[in-house]
Amino acid sequence: MTHEFKTIIEKAEAALEKGKASVLASVVDLDGSSYRRPGVRMLILETGEMVGAVSGGCVEKDILLQAESVFETGEAKLMTYDGRYRLGCEGVLYILIEKYAPEEGFVATFSKSIDERDTFEVKSNYNKNEGVYPGLGSSVKLGDKWFLISNPKKEDNQTKLLTFKQSMPPCFKIVIIGAEHDAVQLCKLAAYTGWEVSVIAGVSEAKTINDFPGAKTLLAVMPEDLPTDGIDQETAVVLMTHNFANDLRYLVALKDTKPGYIGLLGPSKRRDDLLSQFMEYCTDVDIEFTDRIHGPAGINIGSETPQEIAISIVSEILSVVRSQEPVSLSKKVGRIHAKQ
Repeated sequence: MTHEFKTIIEKAEAALEKGKASVLASVVDLDGSSYRRPGVRMLILETGEMVGAVSGGCVEKDILLQAESVFETGEAKLMTYDGRYRLGCEGVLYILIEKYAPEEGFVATFSKSIDERDTFEVKSNYNKNEGVYPGLGSSVKLGDKWFLISNPKKEDNQTKLLTFKQSMPPCFKIVIIGAEHDAVQLCKLAAYTGWEVSVIAGVSEAKTINDFPGAKTLLAVMPEDLPTDGIDQETAVVLMTHNFANDLRYLVALKDTKPGYIGLLGPSKRRDDLLSQFMEYCTDVDIEFTDRIHGPAGINIGSETPQEIAISIVSEILSVVRSQEPVSLSKKVGRIHAKQ
């Protein structure tokens, strides 16, 4: 959800620069089940434009109406939405609506935190009864400091509020090592999913970032010069150079990193040969590193085209980093979403 929150802050700040106000709507609690879980947010601009969504599309119209009073008064409010009678989701949503009015220093500190890939925390004070109450509002913890992102009325002793807390890891990132047609398709899909995309091309390849729609960066470097500082648990790496020697060299360059996922393109025999030679070069490599390697990359969904293969790879990455076993939801017993 970090990339969604980042987009909301960017859109809200862009509106402020044009002199336009915006309102933040956050799902802070849930009784039963729903399309999205607590922690999902959307932004309503003064123009009526909406950024993001908190459901499949049914709740948003009501939020737009409820936001009118927040625009007028600046006072945060709590609304409820009973989906048992209208959505068929058998749940009641509790939605905090507040005017976006961050305190000084928040935006610069937030941008720095995103760039440095720091984990941060969002906290929302709310009440499960509809209405306006003192103390309603959200704040963000960046480093050791809490920043208010709305201007709540001071809480009085008679107000007993609940608190929803959410830890936000760095934006998920994918490093695509390769610059052929299939890498372009994976780049497009990963960017559409909301991931930050970095593409690594060979130094002799005549490629620019314009060849990779959605990519944030493109670097043309030798494997030995591969920058690895930003590769962390919230990063997936996919090796798809279509050159055995280059894949091996890039894998050696990655040996001291700890990404959440490493994918190898190609058949099982190629993977076995690659890992065998890799182990000869890196005899002291941590076993946890090899456990992160998945090859052939992707899950078995019958993919044939580059676009379908990209779907297969993205699906496997999601299942690995979220510790889920791919299975048809019609055959899954219990909750669709993991319990928070």
